[in-house]
Formats: sequence, structure tokens, C-alpha cells
Amino acid sequence: MSNSKSVTPTRTKERGLERAFLILDYLCTTSEPQRPIDIATGMGAPKSSIYELVGLLTAAGLLERTDAEGRVFLGRRLHYWGLNYLKNFDITRLARPVLEWITDQTRETSQLCMLDRDKYFVSMMNEGSRPFRISAAVGERTPIPWTASGRLLLGHLSTEKILALIPPEDFTRPHGGRIDPQKYAESVHAAWNEKFFSFDSIADNFTHCFAAPVLDAEGICQSTVCIIAPKQDAMASYAHYRATLVQAGKELSRLLSSPDSEIQGLAAE
Repeated sequence: MSNSKSVTPTRTKERGLERAFLILDYLCTTSEPQRPIDIATGMGAPKSSIYELVGLLTAAGLLERTDAEGRVFLGRRLHYWGLNYLKNFDITRLARPVLEWITDQTRETSQLCMLDRDKYFVSMMNEGSRPFRISAAVGERTPIPWTASGRLLLGHLSTEKILALIPPEDFTRPHGGRIDPQKYAESVHAAWNEKFFSFDSIADNFTHCFAAPVLDAEGICQSTVCIIAPKQDAMASYAHYRATLVQAGKELSRLLSSPDSEIQGLAAE
């Protein structure tokens, strides 16, 4: 009996902390201020605990009220934390000149892409130099199977772990139809063997997406470099785009292992 009493308060605090993080994540995903009651409804959480946690997060500066109706959104303290994170996170500092080089070589929009748990997102983007530019929403979380990068970011996982990670609903295409989970896992491993993947985007009918891995010291793909190009140009310049992207991925991998070194492996073909 005494043992259960000592464990229960700790577990309650853990759940409260977890729910506080989920509130921040929920607001980040919705990308707009919301009232506590709307947050509770959207999260399917008890209203009383959400009101209490929103109050605590607001008092701590992690949330800020945005209007007289009590709507809240991510606070400036998170921005301060983010700035300090960027100062010490090598890949964002090192990736910018690499993305600029990709665009210089191809004229296309280049990206640095990563995973946030079971979703894909664009971390950084360098817009193409075309008169009509193709871009994507930086930071927007997207189902992994919809992306070229996902095949590489999951490449080190077994089929069982891939299928356990991806929510079943994420195998539904954005415009209807189903992606076969088993065939998807097979395509992940094939892409990992190639250390490259490209396909016609399933999010629109006009673009082709290229992705190459950026490897950490253990050889795991923690991020990718990507190109988004109009289909016709992608096919006409396929070999050049692929070679450019693979070279850029290898160079960024090298820089991450030696962050004080200069960019040296990138040269125009």
C-alpha cells in the first residue's frame, strides 16, 4: 500500500508534464491561437487539466494570450530557446551554404528535411531561382509515406519497426487511394540500398522530388537534402540533379563529422 502511495504522485506529475508538452505540440500543429476549451476538445483531454496547464504554461512564458477571448499561442520564451538551439545545432548552420550550392547548380528549390517522431517536415529551404518558384511550408508536419525523404529517413529500420511507427491513416494518399504498407517498406529498403530516392510527388501533379541522405557518425540518416523540380525539367536533367544532390549529401555528412572544417567537396560539374 505504501509503495503505491509513493508512486502515484510521481506518475501524476509525469502525465501532467507529458500533457503540457502535448499542448505545445498541438498548438504548433494547428498553427493558430486557440481557447483552452478548444484545445481540450481538439486533444480529447479533460477541460479542467487543460485550463490548469494553460495557466501554468502562460505564467512561465511558454504560452501567451493573444486576445480578450482567452486564446493562447506559443510564447516568446520558446523563440528564445529556439535561437539558442540553433546556435549550437551544427546541421542548421552547416546546411545553409550546401542548400545554396544545390540551388546554384540546379536553379531548383533545395531543402533540408527531417522527422519529428512519426511525421516528416522541411527544416530549411532555399528557394529556386526560376521566375516561377516551387516551395513548401517549412515546419509543416506531413505523413512520411507521402515524401521522397521518408524512404531514406526510415532506411535503418526493419519492416516491423517501419509499420509500427507510421500511423495506418498515413498510408492514405492526399487525394485518395491507398499506399500498400508492405510494398512501402520494401521501397524504403530499396532506397536505402541506393542511398537515393526520387519520385513524382503524390501531393501534386506537377513536381518531381529528389532526396539524398545526410548521415551521422553511426551511418544513420537523420536528415536529407532534397530538390523539388517541375517534372519535365526533372526528367531532362535527372542525372545532373541526382549527382548534385548525392554530392551535397556526402559533403554535409562530412561537415557534420568535422564541424570546424570548410566546405571543400562541392564543385560545379
